[in-house]
Amino acid sequence: MHNKNSPRTTRGFLVSDSSIKHLFCSVLCFVVCNFSAQPALSQDEFSFDLSEIEKKPYHLGGYAEFRPILFGLDRDASLYKLRFYARDEGRVLDEYDFTLQLEGSYEKGVSRFFVRTNSDLEKTYKGWSGETILYEAYLSVKPSFSLTIDAGKKTLKWGKGYAWNPVAFVDRPKNPDDPALNLEGFIVASADYTRSLGGPLKTFSFTPVLVPVYGEMNDDFGDDHKLNFAGKLYFLYYDTDIDLMFLTGDSKPPRYGFDFSRNILTNFEIHGEFAYIKDYKKSVIDQDGRTFETESDVQSYLMGLRYLSALDTTYVLEYYHNGAGFTEGQMKDYFSYINNGYDLYLSTENDTLLKKASNLSEGKYSKMNPMKDYLYLRISQKEPFDILYFTPSMTWIFNVNDQSFSLSPELLYARITNLELRLKGTFIVGERFSEYGEKQNNYKVELRVRYYF
Repeated sequence: MHNKNSPRTTRGFLVSDSSIKHLFCSVLCFVVCNFSAQPALSQDEFSFDLSEIEKKPYHLGGYAEFRPILFGLDRDASLYKLRFYARDEGRVLDEYDFTLQLEGSYEKGVSRFFVRTNSDLEKTYKGWSGETILYEAYLSVKPSFSLTIDAGKKTLKWGKGYAWNPVAFVDRPKNPDDPALNLEGFIVASADYTRSLGGPLKTFSFTPVLVPVYGEMNDDFGDDHKLNFAGKLYFLYYDTDIDLMFLTGDSKPPRYGFDFSRNILTNFEIHGEFAYIKDYKKSVIDQDGRTFETESDVQSYLMGLRYLSALDTTYVLEYYHNGAGFTEGQMKDYFSYINNGYDLYLSTENDTLLKKASNLSEGKYSKMNPMKDYLYLRISQKEPFDILYFTPSMTWIFNVNDQSFSLSPELLYARITNLELRLKGTFIVGERFSEYGEKQNNYKVELRVRYYF
C-alpha cells in the first residue's frame, strides 16, 4: 500500500508524485496557450445542433411477451374438482399466453397526456380467448412548480409494501407472485400539491382524489351511483417517508391508514403499512352450504425490510396481516362444501352445489391470498460467479395460519439489449384443506420471453 508521497511505477518507469504534478501543469499550460492562439472557427468547420439533444415532446414504448406455461394438476384438490368436475384434463395442462403492452405520452407546455394499453391473447383448455384493456389514460397539467392536476384513468400506487399494499385504497391489488406487473387503474380526478420546507420536516404534499362510480365508470370499485373521496398526506420528516391516507364515500366502507419507509443504512431499508376499515362486510359459507354475512371493523398491516448485501444479494422480507381475510376454519368449511358438491355430482350428476361454490369463488374466496397471515421472502443474486446479465432468484410465500406455501425459483437472463428471458417454476406444498394444498396444481413451470421497445 502506497502513502501519498511514495513513488509509483507506471509501465516500467519510476515516477514521483511531484513529477506528475509538474507534467500535468505543463500540459495544461500548453493546451490553454494553443487554444487561445487559434483563430475563430468558421460556421462550416464546427456547428452545434440543439435538436440533437433536445427532449422530444412524445414517447412511445412498451413490450411484447410470449409465455408458455405447464401445469402439473392435483386431481385430489378441491379447486381442481370445482373447475374440472365435468371434464378430464389428465395430469398435465399447458397454456400459451401472448401479451402486448403499449404506452405513450405527449407533452406540450404545462400539459402531459399518458396512455397505456394491455392486450392479452391466450390459449387454455377452453380454447382461444383475448381482450384489450385500457390500463391508463390521463391528462396531467402542471400550472406551477408545486401543483399538478390529473384527470382520467390512472394507477396511484399508494403504499410502501413490495408484495402487498393494505393502504392502496384506490388501486387494484398486486399479484404477490409477480408484484412488479403494471395494473389497470380507475377513473379519477386528483391533484398533488408539494412544498419544500426547512427544519426536520423537509417536504410536505397533499393529494386529494375523486373516484366516481356511475354506470360502467369504475363499476368494479364498489356500489353504483356514488362519488367517493380519498386523500393522501405525505411528509418527509428527517429521513423518514410518512403517508396518511383515507377513503370515504358510499361505494365502499370508509377506511384510514398510514405507511412509512426509512433507510437505516444505505443498504438496509424498513417499511410498514396499517389500514383500518369500518363496518367491513364478509360473506361466509359453512360446509353444509349455509351462507351468512359478518360485519365488523378490521385492521390490516404489513411490516417489511429490504437489504442489499456486499455480494449484491437483495433480500425482501414482509409479514402481512389481512384483517378482512378468512380464518383457517372458514376456508376448511369452503373446501369441505366443494368436496360435498363433488361427491353429489359423482353420484347424481347434479352440479347445483358446485355451481354455487363456483359463484362464491369469484368473490372474496378467489383473492390471491384470502386468509389472515402471510410471510413473503424474496432473494435475488445479481450476476453470480461473474456471469454477466444473469440474475437467479427465489420467492417464498408462506401461509402462517395453515403452514402451506409456494416456492418459486427463477432464472433471468438479459444478454441481448431489450430482451429478457425468464424461466420460473412454482411448487405448491400444503396439507388437505389448506390454502395451497387445495389449489388445482402441484407445480407450474413457465418461460417468459419479453422484448421491450
